[in-house]
Amino acid sequence: MAELAIARLESSDPDFDACLDALLAWDVAEDSKVLEIVREVIARVRSDGDAAVLDYTRRFDRLSIPAMAETVLTPADFAAAWDRIGEAEREALTTAAERIRAYHEHQQTESWTYTDSMGNRLGQKITPLDRVGVYVPGGQAAYPSTVLMTAIPARVAGVGEVIMTVPTPDGQRNDLVLAAAHVAGVDRGFTIGGAQAVAALAVGTATVPRVDKIVGPGGVFVAAAKRLVFGEVGIDMVAGPSEVLVIADGSSPVDWVVQDLFSQAEHDEAAQALLLCPDPDYLDAVRSAMAVELVNAPRREIITASLNRRGALIRVRDVEEAIRIANRIAPEHLELCVSSPERWLHQIRHAGAIFLGAHSPEVMGDYTAGPSHVLPTYGSARFSSPLGVYDFQKKSSVIQLSAEGSDTLARASATLAHGEGLTAHARAAEARVAGVGHNDPQP
Repeated sequence: MAELAIARLESSDPDFDACLDALLAWDVAEDSKVLEIVREVIARVRSDGDAAVLDYTRRFDRLSIPAMAETVLTPADFAAAWDRIGEAEREALTTAAERIRAYHEHQQTESWTYTDSMGNRLGQKITPLDRVGVYVPGGQAAYPSTVLMTAIPARVAGVGEVIMTVPTPDGQRNDLVLAAAHVAGVDRGFTIGGAQAVAALAVGTATVPRVDKIVGPGGVFVAAAKRLVFGEVGIDMVAGPSEVLVIADGSSPVDWVVQDLFSQAEHDEAAQALLLCPDPDYLDAVRSAMAVELVNAPRREIITASLNRRGALIRVRDVEEAIRIANRIAPEHLELCVSSPERWLHQIRHAGAIFLGAHSPEVMGDYTAGPSHVLPTYGSARFSSPLGVYDFQKKSSVIQLSAEGSDTLARASATLAHGEGLTAHARAAEARVAGVGHNDPQP
């Protein structure tokens, strides 16, 4: 087993900024070979359809099947899995689903209109997407929670059809994932994954329908594929490795903080777990407890590699400085393990999800708190938001001008069009000016 060698940083050090930047560095295409492979996968799926998907499934998931029909998952498959799992699992899935649904129902918005002083009717029409694809990871672990966190907001939004793809390496189907699809109301699924699944959802094959948007987390190949198909199909975000930043003032139990850091580090070796604290003795205690806890941690090799590669224990001057650093990092998950955490909330500008107090660990956000756990990573919380109902809806502007409004706005529009050198635009506007246009429609 590798020895724990997590970095120790001091915010007061002259080279702190450079050290932090190096620690945070991550690129969805960190290896140019990834993009090269993904481009080839997308091109082959586009040209060869199901045959290409089957070929890549055999190569990457070690699953040799003669026809795409064998990858299809139906509501009957989901219901059968629901029947097979235990009562505790059914209760947990139901609890999580109910909370996720209740939270996202608060995000619903309605179409709206208003009429201005000239009698013009203006507004916005909210329309759910017709079909979305939910990508559920299945390489290093099974993620029934991701099924709930993606499919339920889509259902609340009113999406017409929800399609799920989930890889099944060596043909091993996970009943908890399929049961989650039953609870979440997934319409159908396919046991495919990786870039080939993203490509199939984006371009469509004889078996896999083309979707309007692809959502859900995944590894580097999935992230690269989503980036490359964006524009042909919508995506939620290009997600990087999972992240947690914990700000502690020494008031939270050391073992709680250690487990919160471990819970992110165990995702994969690229995951990031950072602790910021002004108390050096507390940081020492966390480091010691980590070494002890790692001995019996089931995923200790992954946790150790993650902490050694991208983790850090950072001494800051005070909590206020920690908040400033957190805003610079814009983490996926931000835990405020401090006394009176509410007093700091207004200072936090950039974070995917904010967990207030020691009793609000990130793990609850992963499963049962309610908000979706599909969150912006790698600093993208500066400009993007958690997956929500709004991701499954689109907005159309509604414009209905009165005769008076058309006459008034036509004059201004024509002036602007002439200024842009767009004569036909100007004439289309001028045709609506009272006394100029012909064959005016009757009111």
